[in-house]
Amino acid sequence: MQIDLNCDMGESFGAYRIGNDEALMPLITSANIACGFHAGDAQVMAQTVALALKHNVAIGAHPGFLDLQGFGRRNLDATPAEIENEVLYQIGALSAFARARGAQLAHVKAHGALYNLAAEKIEIARAIARGIARFDSKLVMVALANSVMVDAARENNLRVAREGFCDRAYNRDGTLRPRREPNAVIHDPARAAQQALQIAREKTVTTPEGEIISLEADTLCIHGDNVAAVEIARAVREILARKGIAIRAMTVDDGR
Repeated sequence: MQIDLNCDMGESFGAYRIGNDEALMPLITSANIACGFHAGDAQVMAQTVALALKHNVAIGAHPGFLDLQGFGRRNLDATPAEIENEVLYQIGALSAFARARGAQLAHVKAHGALYNLAAEKIEIARAIARGIARFDSKLVMVALANSVMVDAARENNLRVAREGFCDRAYNRDGTLRPRREPNAVIHDPARAAQQALQIAREKTVTTPEGEIISLEADTLCIHGDNVAAVEIARAVREILARKGIAIRAMTVDDGR
């Protein structure tokens, strides 16, 4: 049994420092690197790509809404066509930094509000998938497990990695609990590790109300801006290793 461990990275920009990429990168297998819209800038993208290559971590683009002030966590009134082109734009930007170092992108994962909208609205998910496919149909689309994002990826002949979250609470319908609600973000490393193990081994997750729902994932996410991200990553790695679950770069559900 194996699973990928991904993390949102490169989310500093200008004078602002967010996350601890240097400590996190050796603990993960896939990095979702911000592309300058919700976070990141040219210098940060270059540095984060170099850091990923140093630690043999798969490089992925992390496109979001053009919303530095809101960190990409506010819904913007963008059309599907605008979203498609902005996803394409951001993938191209990060790919340039990867290619300059002789590397290629492996996957694309939408960020924040864009990701959450795509998990519920098929037209948004399709716009993201089209943007990815226009750039390179060999890229993996990371999609919230059990959501319409998985369907959109397959419709566009993309491989898809179904994603579960170590550090987020779930609603009973499999969506992520909004951050504005209490206990939506998990900061306790032990609790996050137990949730990661449950998803990886049991293919289920437990809601805060105690309901167990089905959730089959190919990759597990830790948010790099979580104040306990490094401790959570270490705890997740330790418990998965102890239970015989290997952590390797993402395998995918290729149900095209």
